[in-house]
Amino acid sequence: MSESFPPRLLRTRLYEQVAGQISSWISDNGLAAGDKLPPERELAQRLGVSRATLSQALVALEVVGVVEVRHGDGTVVTARHQQSTRIVEAIRRHADRLPEVIETRDALETKIAALAAARRTDDDLARIDDALAFMEADIEAGGRGVEGDERFHGAVTAASHSLLLARLMDEIGDLVKETRLESLGQPGRPQDSLAGHRAIAEAIRAGDPDAAAAAMHAHVEMVSDVALLREAP
Repeated sequence: MSESFPPRLLRTRLYEQVAGQISSWISDNGLAAGDKLPPERELAQRLGVSRATLSQALVALEVVGVVEVRHGDGTVVTARHQQSTRIVEAIRRHADRLPEVIETRDALETKIAALAAARRTDDDLARIDDALAFMEADIEAGGRGVEGDERFHGAVTAASHSLLLARLMDEIGDLVKETRLESLGQPGRPQDSLAGHRAIAEAIRAGDPDAAAAAMHAHVEMVSDVALLREAP
Protein backbone atom coordinates (compact mmCIF):
# COMPACT_ATOMS: atom_id res chain seq x y z
CA MET A 1 0.00 0.00 0.00
CA SER A 2 1.46 3.38 -0.99
CA GLU A 3 1.86 5.97 1.71
CA SER A 4 0.84 9.58 1.25
CA PHE A 5 2.85 12.29 2.95
CA PRO A 6 1.88 15.92 3.47
CA PRO A 7 3.75 18.50 1.37
CA ARG A 8 7.18 19.57 2.54
CA LEU A 9 7.12 22.46 4.99
CA LEU A 10 8.89 25.67 4.00
CA ARG A 11 11.16 27.31 6.51
CA THR A 12 10.23 30.89 7.22
CA ARG A 13 13.15 33.25 6.79
CA LEU A 14 13.97 35.52 9.71
CA TYR A 15 12.99 38.75 7.98
CA GLU A 16 9.64 37.14 7.05
CA GLN A 17 9.05 36.28 10.71
CA VAL A 18 9.92 39.83 11.68
CA ALA A 19 7.59 41.24 9.01
CA GLY A 20 4.80 39.05 10.38
CA GLN A 21 5.53 40.19 13.95
CA ILE A 22 5.44 43.85 12.93
CA SER A 23 2.15 43.34 11.11
CA SER A 24 0.64 41.62 14.14
CA TRP A 25 1.91 44.39 16.42
CA ILE A 26 0.27 47.00 14.19
CA SER A 27 -3.06 45.16 14.38
CA ASP A 28 -2.84 44.36 18.09
CA ASN A 29 -2.16 47.99 18.95
CA GLY A 30 -4.90 49.36 16.74
CA LEU A 31 -2.65 51.44 14.52
CA ALA A 32 -4.46 53.08 11.62
CA ALA A 33 -3.41 54.55 8.28
CA GLY A 34 -0.96 57.39 8.88
CA ASP A 35 0.23 56.17 12.27
CA LYS A 36 3.99 55.80 12.65
CA LEU A 37 5.98 52.82 13.84
CA PRO A 38 8.65 53.26 16.51
CA PRO A 39 12.10 54.33 15.26
CA GLU A 40 14.07 51.51 13.63
CA ARG A 41 16.67 51.31 16.39
CA GLU A 42 13.96 50.95 19.04
CA LEU A 43 11.97 48.49 16.96
CA ALA A 44 15.05 46.31 16.36
CA GLN A 45 15.79 46.25 20.09
CA ARG A 46 12.19 45.33 20.95
CA LEU A 47 12.23 42.47 18.47
CA GLY A 48 15.73 41.33 19.36
CA VAL A 49 17.01 41.44 15.77
CA SER A 50 19.71 43.34 13.93
CA ARG A 51 19.02 46.62 12.13
CA ALA A 52 19.83 44.83 8.85
CA THR A 53 17.14 42.18 9.42
CA LEU A 54 14.64 44.82 10.48
CA SER A 55 15.42 46.84 7.37
CA GLN A 56 14.75 43.78 5.19
CA ALA A 57 11.44 43.23 6.96
CA LEU A 58 10.35 46.84 6.49
CA VAL A 59 11.30 46.77 2.80
CA ALA A 60 9.26 43.58 2.37
CA LEU A 61 6.28 45.20 4.09
CA GLU A 62 6.63 48.30 1.92
CA VAL A 63 6.84 46.21 -1.24
CA VAL A 64 3.51 44.52 -0.47
CA GLY A 65 2.03 47.91 0.39
CA VAL A 66 1.27 47.71 4.10
CA VAL A 67 3.73 50.40 5.25
CA GLU A 68 5.45 53.36 3.65
CA VAL A 69 8.99 54.39 4.55
CA ARG A 70 9.23 58.18 4.38
CA HIS A 71 12.55 59.96 4.53
CA GLY A 72 12.62 62.20 7.58
CA ASP A 73 9.28 60.92 8.85
CA GLY A 74 9.90 57.25 9.63
CA THR A 75 7.75 54.26 8.73
CA VAL A 76 4.03 54.90 8.35
CA VAL A 77 1.13 52.44 8.27
CA THR A 78 -0.94 52.50 5.07
CA ALA A 79 -4.66 51.94 4.58
CA ARG A 80 -3.84 48.68 2.82
CA HIS A 81 -2.61 47.08 6.05
CA GLN A 82 -6.17 46.55 7.24
CA GLN A 83 -6.83 44.43 4.14
CA SER A 84 -3.69 42.29 4.52
CA THR A 85 -4.03 39.22 6.74
CA ARG A 86 -1.39 36.92 5.27
CA ILE A 87 1.76 39.00 5.15
CA VAL A 88 4.31 36.21 4.65
CA GLU A 89 2.23 34.72 1.83
CA ALA A 90 2.01 38.14 0.15
CA ILE A 91 5.79 38.56 0.39
CA ARG A 92 6.36 35.14 -1.14
CA ARG A 93 3.91 35.79 -3.97
CA HIS A 94 5.91 38.90 -4.76
CA ALA A 95 9.15 36.93 -4.71
CA ASP A 96 7.67 34.28 -7.01
CA ARG A 97 6.84 36.79 -9.74
CA LEU A 98 10.08 38.78 -9.48
CA PRO A 99 12.05 36.91 -12.17
CA GLU A 100 9.31 37.44 -14.76
CA VAL A 101 9.03 41.13 -13.90
CA ILE A 102 12.79 41.54 -14.30
CA GLU A 103 12.79 39.72 -17.64
CA THR A 104 10.01 41.92 -18.96
CA ARG A 105 11.59 45.09 -17.69
CA ASP A 106 14.95 44.18 -19.23
CA ALA A 107 13.39 43.43 -22.62
CA LEU A 108 11.42 46.68 -22.72
CA GLU A 109 13.90 49.09 -21.18
CA THR A 110 16.96 48.01 -23.17
CA LYS A 111 15.01 48.71 -26.38
CA ILE A 112 13.72 51.97 -24.93
CA ALA A 113 17.27 53.09 -24.09
CA ALA A 114 18.48 52.28 -27.60
CA LEU A 115 15.64 54.25 -29.18
CA ALA A 116 16.24 57.14 -26.78
CA ALA A 117 19.87 57.33 -27.93
CA ALA A 118 18.72 57.52 -31.53
CA ARG A 119 15.76 59.87 -31.08
CA ARG A 120 16.45 62.09 -28.05
CA THR A 121 16.03 65.84 -28.32
CA ASP A 122 17.68 68.57 -26.28
CA ASP A 123 14.52 68.81 -24.18
CA ASP A 124 14.68 65.05 -23.54
CA LEU A 125 18.29 65.35 -22.36
CA ALA A 126 17.32 68.22 -20.07
CA ARG A 127 14.59 66.10 -18.45
CA ILE A 128 17.03 63.21 -18.00
CA ASP A 129 19.57 65.56 -16.38
CA ASP A 130 16.89 67.02 -14.10
CA ALA A 131 15.94 63.51 -12.94
CA LEU A 132 19.59 62.67 -12.22
CA ALA A 133 20.02 65.87 -10.21
CA PHE A 134 16.81 65.22 -8.27
CA MET A 135 17.88 61.68 -7.38
CA GLU A 136 21.38 62.79 -6.39
CA ALA A 137 20.04 65.50 -4.09
CA ASP A 138 17.62 63.08 -2.42
CA ILE A 139 20.38 60.52 -1.79
CA GLU A 140 22.73 63.17 -0.42
CA ALA A 141 19.96 64.21 1.98
CA GLY A 142 19.69 60.63 3.25
CA GLY A 143 16.84 59.41 1.06
CA ARG A 144 16.71 56.36 -1.17
CA GLY A 145 16.17 58.19 -4.45
CA VAL A 146 12.90 56.39 -5.21
CA GLU A 147 11.14 59.34 -6.85
CA GLY A 148 14.28 60.36 -8.73
CA ASP A 149 14.66 56.80 -10.00
CA GLU A 150 11.10 56.84 -11.27
CA ARG A 151 11.62 60.23 -12.91
CA PHE A 152 14.78 59.05 -14.65
CA HIS A 153 13.24 55.96 -16.17
CA GLY A 154 10.20 57.99 -17.16
CA ALA A 155 12.41 60.56 -18.89
CA VAL A 156 14.29 57.86 -20.78
CA THR A 157 11.01 56.27 -21.86
CA ALA A 158 9.73 59.65 -23.08
CA ALA A 159 12.98 60.17 -25.00
CA SER A 160 12.36 56.95 -26.94
CA HIS A 161 9.35 58.63 -28.57
CA SER A 162 7.56 55.28 -28.76
CA LEU A 163 3.95 55.54 -27.65
CA LEU A 164 3.46 51.78 -27.59
CA LEU A 165 6.54 51.08 -25.48
CA ALA A 166 5.49 53.85 -23.11
CA ARG A 167 2.08 52.21 -22.76
CA LEU A 168 3.67 48.83 -22.07
CA MET A 169 5.88 50.34 -19.37
CA ASP A 170 2.81 51.95 -17.86
CA GLU A 171 1.08 48.57 -17.80
CA ILE A 172 3.83 47.07 -15.61
CA GLY A 173 4.37 50.28 -13.64
CA ASP A 174 3.11 48.92 -10.31
CA LEU A 175 5.28 45.81 -10.60
CA VAL A 176 8.33 47.91 -11.48
CA LYS A 177 7.63 50.09 -8.45
CA GLU A 178 7.76 47.01 -6.23
CA THR A 179 11.19 46.05 -7.57
CA ARG A 180 12.33 49.68 -7.27
CA LEU A 181 11.38 49.86 -3.59
CA GLU A 182 12.96 46.50 -2.92
CA SER A 183 16.22 47.34 -4.67
CA LEU A 184 16.68 50.87 -3.34
CA GLY A 185 16.02 49.65 0.20
CA GLN A 186 19.32 47.76 0.22
CA PRO A 187 22.46 49.37 1.70
CA GLY A 188 24.53 51.19 -0.89
CA ARG A 189 22.07 50.48 -3.70
CA PRO A 190 20.84 54.08 -4.24
CA GLN A 191 24.39 55.25 -5.04
CA ASP A 192 24.99 52.25 -7.33
CA SER A 193 21.68 52.85 -9.09
CA LEU A 194 22.54 56.52 -9.63
CA ALA A 195 25.88 55.52 -11.16
CA GLY A 196 24.04 53.17 -13.51
CA HIS A 197 21.68 55.98 -14.50
CA ARG A 198 24.61 58.22 -15.33
CA ALA A 199 26.11 55.58 -17.60
CA ILE A 200 22.78 55.23 -19.43
CA ALA A 201 22.44 59.01 -19.73
CA GLU A 202 25.92 59.42 -21.18
CA ALA A 203 25.28 56.77 -23.84
CA ILE A 204 21.98 58.45 -24.75
CA ARG A 205 23.69 61.84 -24.88
CA ALA A 206 26.38 60.39 -27.15
CA GLY A 207 23.72 59.05 -29.50
CA ASP A 208 25.01 55.48 -29.17
CA PRO A 209 22.07 53.01 -29.20
CA ASP A 210 24.22 49.92 -28.59
CA ALA A 211 25.97 51.48 -25.60
CA ALA A 212 22.67 52.76 -24.19
CA ALA A 213 21.09 49.32 -24.46
CA ALA A 214 24.13 47.67 -22.85
CA ALA A 215 24.16 50.22 -20.00
CA MET A 216 20.45 49.72 -19.37
CA HIS A 217 20.82 45.94 -19.42
CA ALA A 218 23.66 46.13 -16.89
CA HIS A 219 21.61 48.48 -14.74
CA VAL A 220 18.52 46.24 -14.71
CA GLU A 221 20.70 43.24 -13.86
CA MET A 222 22.27 45.14 -10.98
CA VAL A 223 19.05 46.46 -9.47
CA SER A 224 17.42 43.03 -9.79
CA ASP A 225 20.01 41.54 -7.45
CA VAL A 226 17.65 41.23 -4.50
CA ALA A 227 18.62 37.73 -3.44
CA LEU A 228 17.59 38.20 0.18
CA LEU A 229 13.97 38.23 -0.91
CA ARG A 230 14.31 35.85 -3.84
CA GLU A 231 16.43 32.97 -2.68
CA ALA A 232 14.80 29.83 -1.42
CA PRO A 233 14.87 29.39 2.33
